[in-house]
Amino acid sequence: MPFGSHRVPYAQGVLRPKGDADGQVRDYYGKWKAAFVTAKCGSLQVISPDADHPYVAEAQGYGLVIAATMGDRELFDGILTYVEAHPSVNNPDLLAAEQDKNCKSVNGSDSATDGDLDVAYGLLMAQRQWGGDYRDKAVKRIAAIKESEVNPDTKLVKLGDWATQDDPLSKVSRTSDWMIDHFRAFEKIDPAWAEIRQAHQKLIAEIPNETGLLPDFVKNGKPVKGQVLEDAHDGDYNWNALRDPWRIGADAVTSGDAASTAAARKMSAWISKVGDPEKIAGGYTLDGKPLEEGPEPAFVAPFAVAALVQPDGQAWLDKLWAYLTSREIGKKDYFAATVQLQSMIVASGNHWVP
Repeated sequence: MPFGSHRVPYAQGVLRPKGDADGQVRDYYGKWKAAFVTAKCGSLQVISPDADHPYVAEAQGYGLVIAATMGDRELFDGILTYVEAHPSVNNPDLLAAEQDKNCKSVNGSDSATDGDLDVAYGLLMAQRQWGGDYRDKAVKRIAAIKESEVNPDTKLVKLGDWATQDDPLSKVSRTSDWMIDHFRAFEKIDPAWAEIRQAHQKLIAEIPNETGLLPDFVKNGKPVKGQVLEDAHDGDYNWNALRDPWRIGADAVTSGDAASTAAARKMSAWISKVGDPEKIAGGYTLDGKPLEEGPEPAFVAPFAVAALVQPDGQAWLDKLWAYLTSREIGKKDYFAATVQLQSMIVASGNHWVP
């Protein structure tokens, strides 16, 4: 599946940014790789200088999916070596969430669900790209995620394997972990993931507001109030939920699913009213009140994916794309740059579901 081949078409009616989008993504990928891929401890890894620790599961998951998409097997295998050297203490088929500068797992050595979802998805992509035993590795991780990171009652993903059923936080779910296209891919391995996918899509549709925005966290099916895990804005559209337009939009463009399309379209129709990407704020309440003045690049990029399914959104998409392609990568801005790269991959027509 060579990058730029567009062998897997998007759903009918999906928009594309104007210009040489493939070339612009390749250029951005090269800069991203130079900024954030390191070679330490006998492997390769994605470094996260703006996170709590130099190496986090989220970053390695991102790296595997990006490498598989770009057809970069050397990078993929290097990161996979790192991942396999850092198992969770609770389930060896999951990834320990945080490592220090010496690649030693810290903070309990347990897992974070988002990293595990991307690792498993990346392995399925790698199987399609290169063959080998990547699928066997993916099957083990998908089973481990279902066992340790999915609430058996609600069918929603939990925060990590540490959130056992007797922990009140087992009822909390992070909306940026609601990777609908990943769940759809996992269904091909285990049909139980269809029910898991549908539980998340049902809740996306049920959270009531005019903006389409989702909160960082939900508990018992509703946006949390006040600080539950991170800060007072846990129930707002903030640094976790900013990924939702990309994650939900990625399923909409690849599957054409009506629920995902409706959710992404609602978000895009609302945010496009600001008219200028520079005016996108650094977070919002669910009814659309800005939390911080923008622009904050991490909040801008995912809306380019949602714009792909907005029927009258071509001009807005082109404005977003122009904003993204005019930005330079900051050496300490791993999160925004990595979210942007993946959003650009989807917006350029190069995302596919294994």
